[in-house]
Parts: sequence; structure tokens; C-alpha cells
Amino acid sequence: MSTRAAVAEARLVVVKVGSSSLTTAEGGLDPTRLDALVDAVGARRAAGSQVVLVSSGAIAAGLAPLGIARRPRDLATQQAAASVGQIVLGHAYVASFARHSLQVGQVLLTADDVVRRSHYRNAQRTLSRLLALGVVPVVNENDTVATEEIRFGDNDRLAALVAHLIGADALVLLSDVDALYDGDPRLGAARRITEVADESDVEGVRAGAVGASGLGTGGMASKLAAARLASAAGVPVLLAAATDATRALTRADVGTAFAASGRRLTSRRFWLGYAADASGTLTLDDGAVQAVVSRRRSLLAAGVTGAKGEFQAGDVVELADETGKVIARGITNFDATELPDLIGQSTHNLPTTRRREVVHADDLVPITP
Repeated sequence: MSTRAAVAEARLVVVKVGSSSLTTAEGGLDPTRLDALVDAVGARRAAGSQVVLVSSGAIAAGLAPLGIARRPRDLATQQAAASVGQIVLGHAYVASFARHSLQVGQVLLTADDVVRRSHYRNAQRTLSRLLALGVVPVVNENDTVATEEIRFGDNDRLAALVAHLIGADALVLLSDVDALYDGDPRLGAARRITEVADESDVEGVRAGAVGASGLGTGGMASKLAAARLASAAGVPVLLAAATDATRALTRADVGTAFAASGRRLTSRRFWLGYAADASGTLTLDDGAVQAVVSRRRSLLAAGVTGAKGEFQAGDVVELADETGKVIARGITNFDATELPDLIGQSTHNLPTTRRREVVHADDLVPITP
């Protein structure tokens, strides 16, 4: 099955829409744009699919009611705008989905809800139950309490994490850009990329870091990163313009399609590899890199050449080669204070109480470039 067919026929779809696709240039919600999006989602629901909507727009929706001309830079004002905007945005979605006789449930997440294993499972249960009850979950980052330390940074990454969290069959990223280009199409000639089968198809792509409208935080760089994250974990992705939402959610014959390039991971392994915070980094020699990546073996002390960070046994750490490139993530069996005495030693030379893997193969996930 082609990637576009997989998106078109997916039974469970995550749809992400950006702030610029829902608001006016002045910052208020655009009812026409929002209704058009809801109509596309409603039609997909009527066709038999379940849909989770990851929606930006809370901060942008709060600007006009507060008389603020442009997106604020300070965190406190952003949180205040989100507090007002979440109610405005939620009410708009409830009213619009009611036209399709669909109930909406709001799910506000912080990065902490995804990086902490217990919170991750709670979010998973809540979303699954909402879907079972026939509700359309509307997910957003909880900007009213999120701080710089716990922010996702953009809802594109949040959408990719949610797609795997719920076992989605496809992820659709909608924005004010109609496809992926190898440069900024506003600055001159840029090649449109319609199909991404693997990493070679996006080599040389220069993706911008901010959106054109100034209302969002994502930009093409975050969408490309989110598409890579989801596809590497086995979820096909379609990147398209919000104005093409109906075609994206029916025939999927618009935008850029990213093939699922990796195996579908279990929720635990996805959390470990892509969602959990890493507390430190272990540097590996070439032999250990090959053992971990190619042969999926456990990491032993003999293959470790260095360690940095403050971590305890049971924490997630990154595993890097001698150049600093992260090649895997895993759960360490030793504290940061214990490892220096073990580095480079063969297991049979270690005290009996320390003859165990630094990272067991069952707790290790190689990272796709």
C-alpha cells in the first residue's frame, strides 16, 4: 500500500493544525477557517475513522480579547493569553463540532505528562477512553502552566508523540504551507518535495524555524522534525496546507507524504527512545556502538569510554559514539557516581555486586538518524 493510500484509509488519524491556520492576522479566531477544518474532520469521522485533533491557537485566540496586538514574548503574558484563549478556542470547537453532532473533549498536556512514564500512561488511557466514547479529543499544550523547562516547544512534536501514544495509523500535519520544499519558497525558486521514502529524500532541505505569520512557534523545521519522528516509529505522515484539509483527509493527494520508515515500537520503547528526558550521556567505543546498533546487544562497562551528567540507576541516558552523535537511548543500571570506576573494565574483573549490564538490551532503543 502506498503512503498516501495508508493515510487515506487509516482508521485512527491524528490531525494537527497550527495557529496561523485558525486565526486572523490580528490574532483573533477566524470562524470560517475553523469551521472548514471541523467540516473536514467531521467528514472523516462520518466515513468511519476516529480522529484526534491536536490544535494550536490558544495563545493567538486570547490576544484580541485582551487587546494585545502581537504574540507576547514574556512567559507570564503568554500564559495569561492562553488562559483566556483556551476558553475561546474550546467554545468555538464545541459549537462547530455540534453541527456534525459530535462531542468534543479537551486534553491539555505539558511535556511532563509525556516524559514521565506514569503520566504518559495516564494520557494514553484518557485519550483511548474518549475515542471509545465517540468523542473527538482536542489536544493542546497546556500553555497556562507550561514553563520554558517543560514546554514541547511546538505542537508538531506533541502531535507526533500523541500519534504513537494512541497507536494512530496516520498523522496529518496541516499548516499555512502546502508542502515541504528544499528551501523557502517565498525567497525564490525552491523545489517541492512530494514524497519522502527515506532520509536521502530530505538531504539538503533548509527548513525555516519560525512560521510566516508570527502567531505560531513551529515553522517548517518543527514539522519536518515531527514527520521524521513519527515515520521513524512506523507512522505514515502527510504534510499539507490547512486550506487543503478536505483533500488531505479524503484522497490524501496533496502535500508531502512521508513513508513509515521504521518499525512500530511498543509504547514503552517509544517513550524510552523519543519521549523521556535523558539525564546524562554515555560515550561508547566503536565496538560497543556496533553491538548496540547492529546486533541489539546490551551495553557492558568494557564498551563505555566516558560518562557525563547527574543520573541515578533507573534514569534514561543517551548513548553516543566518539564523535558525540547519539545512537541510542536506554535505562542505566548504575548511578553517575558508580560508573567512573567501571568504565572500560571487563565484566569478569568487576566485583560480584556490579557484574551486570550498564544498559540491558531490553531497556535500550537505537535512534534512527
